[in-house]
Amino acid sequence: MQTQADLSSVPVKRPQCVETTAMGAAYLAGIAVGYWKNKEEVVKNWAVDRIFEPEIDMAVRTRMIKGWNKAVKYSYEWARED
Repeated sequence: MQTQADLSSVPVKRPQCVETTAMGAAYLAGIAVGYWKNKEEVVKNWAVDRIFEPEIDMAVRTRMIKGWNKAVKYSYEWARED
């Protein structure tokens, strides 16, 4: 999460429940069968565990993104079959 915050230059919120895919499916099913009336009731159950704030300066961020882009470029041929 810290790396995401650093590279995107925005705060990243980590929820208390990190199993968001399963929880999202459960919430949608609960809404569908009437367990919850609407999404506003579901939102009340969501809580932040921690907020990761960007901690690197722009020069470091730019260098890291440039390195990532270079690595992706070099990997283009790896997926081709012989």
